[in-house]
Amino acid sequence: MKKNNLSAMTRQAGASALTMMVMVLFFGGLLTLAIKLGPIYLDDITIQEALEGLDGTPGLSTMGPAQVRTLINKRLSVNNVRGFDAKNITVEKDGDRVLILVDYEVRNDLFSNVDTIVHFKHEYEMKGK
Repeated sequence: MKKNNLSAMTRQAGASALTMMVMVLFFGGLLTLAIKLGPIYLDDITIQEALEGLDGTPGLSTMGPAQVRTLINKRLSVNNVRGFDAKNITVEKDGDRVLILVDYEVRNDLFSNVDTIVHFKHEYEMKGK
């Protein structure tokens, strides 16, 4: 015959308050990072798509660097990328090829005196029609 062991049931109490607090702090920190860094990476993806969309643009190979930069700024404005500075774009021409270099960093306050710095560097070589 089985004997009911009630002492085993009383030992199963679940997570302690300290464990719950550590879990909340850990997942709260991950959520804070996602909220602060997520938009930065989404803006970078939008910048990449806008620059890749320039490939095959009619008259791109005949445009000067200032005109290409203006075209890029218009595309970024349409895509609602606001904090990006056009000075971070370098446009070089080599015959009918256009080389676009993008090198920038984004600084963001995480909390109190802790900041994040995210650095992006992209290089595109394209031809116009």
